[in-house]
Amino acid sequence: MASLPPRPSVPQPAPAPAPVPYVLALADDLSGAAETACALGGPVRLSLAADVAGSPAAHDLVVDLDTRHLPAAAAAYAVRTALRAAQAGPPRLLYKKVDSQLRGHLAAEAAAYAEGAEAVVIAPALPAAGRTVTGGVVHVNGVPLHRTDGWRAERAPAPRSLPEALSGLPVRTVPLDVVRSGPAALEAEFRRIAESGAHPAPDAETDADLDAVAAAALRLGPGFRLLGSAGLALALGRATARPAAARPPAPTRHGAPLLFVVGTAEPAAVAQIAHLAALGAHHVTLDPAGLAAGTARLPRTAAVSALTVLSIDGSAGLRPCAGRALSAALGALAAAYPGRPDLVLTGGETARTTLDALGTQELEPLGEIHHGAVHSRTPDGRHVVTRPGSYGAEDSLLRIAAALRPRLAAAPAAT
Repeated sequence: MASLPPRPSVPQPAPAPAPVPYVLALADDLSGAAETACALGGPVRLSLAADVAGSPAAHDLVVDLDTRHLPAAAAAYAVRTALRAAQAGPPRLLYKKVDSQLRGHLAAEAAAYAEGAEAVVIAPALPAAGRTVTGGVVHVNGVPLHRTDGWRAERAPAPRSLPEALSGLPVRTVPLDVVRSGPAALEAEFRRIAESGAHPAPDAETDADLDAVAAAALRLGPGFRLLGSAGLALALGRATARPAAARPPAPTRHGAPLLFVVGTAEPAAVAQIAHLAALGAHHVTLDPAGLAAGTARLPRTAAVSALTVLSIDGSAGLRPCAGRALSAALGALAAAYPGRPDLVLTGGETARTTLDALGTQELEPLGEIHHGAVHSRTPDGRHVVTRPGSYGAEDSLLRIAAALRPRLAAAPAAT
């Protein structure tokens, strides 16, 4: 009996890649949390409450721990508490958002974040804002951080390097040529540093450098945690490549006032406000002594303006120790503004204290108007834009006004 010809083999489909866990990102202020939420790119929840354990698994979760104003020990405790709560939920990739100029309780929070990890990969570069890391030194537009005025509102001088900023945590810098030497070499260097008991701090000057750093850390597994600015969060978003959540267009609240609350001490804010004044905005400058004493009040004229700017008079100089109290007082005034305005909040503390005064505990990020200016919506329908105080060109606030109120921005200024 003749044998039958062999059956042709049927190609078997390749096994589907394992799904990438969603991200838990912990931020120390609200503007940074909003930046991170946009950077991750997929479906995301932005929480102002440290509610980690009860969050559904089908989206990234960014939590503003609001630790900038706390003592260092309390800030570290907040990080530990969030990590413990996360362990009770579904597996997540861990990300710690830090300031690209190393402000806040960086050393204390990084040490708490490193507990239980094989290593923390530390990369605070933010190329889109001119912040790079070379030789373990943060540079701002090519100038070493400690030679800039980026820390003028802080109580201490700027650190000269990442190892100095992370004092108490063993850190080993990774030169740029190693970062760019290929995946195998970079992974091997990260692992070598981890096995020595230290944490790698790779140099980075471009988004491609940060892509290499994020990819290497992800390939090494969940024992390697990421710590960085929004630049590294963007790289993580590109590496995980999840589809963005489909959102219906947010309805514009044409009849609502638009209130800018400028809590930053950055000199650029003066020019940014001037552009709004040229548009016809009513600018209310508040006395810091009155704010601190609780006696500051909004003038009656502010209540009838479609576009108002609240700012703190900085002519007497900075008062670093009073920053949180002034932000809280400014936020309380903003929350009491009549007409349920849409809000533009510059500076992380200002954003947080204003939304706390309104009782807002969650934001839905809708997108970025420009780098760092994140447009979100509150559960009750307000539009809110948050922006770090140090970000934005001279026309930053004008661009935000044009995005939220196109007809108002196109109209000639009142005379």
